[in-house]
Amino acid sequence: MKLGTDGWVTGALQQPSPNCDERGPGCVPELLVVHNISLPPFRYGGPGVEQLFANRLDPAEHPYYQGIHQLRVSSHFFIRRDGRLLQFVPVGKRAWHAGVSSWRGRDKCNDFSIGVELEGCDFEPFSEAQYRTLAALGMELRRHLPLSAMTGHEHIAPGRKTDPGPWFDWKRAQAACGLALG
Repeated sequence: MKLGTDGWVTGALQQPSPNCDERGPGCVPELLVVHNISLPPFRYGGPGVEQLFANRLDPAEHPYYQGIHQLRVSSHFFIRRDGRLLQFVPVGKRAWHAGVSSWRGRDKCNDFSIGVELEGCDFEPFSEAQYRTLAALGMELRRHLPLSAMTGHEHIAPGRKTDPGPWFDWKRAQAACGLALG
């Protein structure tokens, strides 16, 4: 995988999302935020996440979707259980993944972060393939961006979010990506 000058990673399936905008002046990606998601909850492999990030989630398709189909959210990246990498937003843009958030006293984490969703939930381990893809992605992003740390959605939005949850191996991910834990 290689990060192009256009902010898209070759080797990732590119599915542009409208749920992004320009980063503010002086805002550069310095934080990698790890999330988890599965749609419908606890089911893997379906099109729900891509549909949500593209604003095409059909509320009639599953009862859970009735409460979320109107959300306008997207991460930069999504890593499937088998390690496949999808990209929705170029890294130079602000993806709408963190919501109300704060890191080291700085609010609005979307302004200065890259969001990576792992297909999963808070209640089971992530796959070996996901850790390998996350490591390769983290190393490639570090080569081109001023990333210095990684953290979880649960850490920047405590009490509101719980992902990636207790099964995520922070020491392994940090060592593989070479980013400080934040």
